[in-house]
Amino acid sequence: MSMVSMLYNAQLLHYAGEDGVAAYGVLMYVNMIFQAVFIGYSVGAAPVIGYHYGAQNFPELHSLLKKSAAMIGAFAVCMFLSAELLARPLSLLFVGYDPSLLDMTLHAFFIYSFSFLFSGFAIFGSSFFTALNDGLTSALISFLRTLVFQVAAVLVFPLIWMLDGIWMSIVAAEFMAVAVTVLFLAWKQKKYHY
Repeated sequence: MSMVSMLYNAQLLHYAGEDGVAAYGVLMYVNMIFQAVFIGYSVGAAPVIGYHYGAQNFPELHSLLKKSAAMIGAFAVCMFLSAELLARPLSLLFVGYDPSLLDMTLHAFFIYSFSFLFSGFAIFGSSFFTALNDGLTSALISFLRTLVFQVAAVLVFPLIWMLDGIWMSIVAAEFMAVAVTVLFLAWKQKKYHY
């Protein structure tokens, strides 16, 4: 994560200067709080998933996956809407001293908040496979999400969309991570009977 943050900061310095790094800092504060909800739910659900898998209670395992997807979807929509509604007050709190930086941060919030619609699903997917004792799949989802997809997007997207490409790169990375999670869930369904 530190390496990815350094890459984001380098790209932001190139395309927007110090203001871009400041705007990114505001987004990261909000991101940490919002991601904690997804991580907390995923870590809390993992022992229950592991228990039912170990007990071979496959109907309950299927039910847990279905209910978890619905809950994460509800959380995702709430977080997206919250980010959109709270963008101005939060931005004012951190960067209200500079009107142009405030405008940049609000614009970044508008784009970046779409990532909250996707991130919870990949976080849960990684935790789900950990609970099923499939560490390799869990690690692949996590590695692709946090390193490969983000690095690729933050290097390529700015070439096309400049500064907006940097804000969009996290959205694209989270979307790709969800796509990989869905593929793994479909591929491993017969093996784990969920």
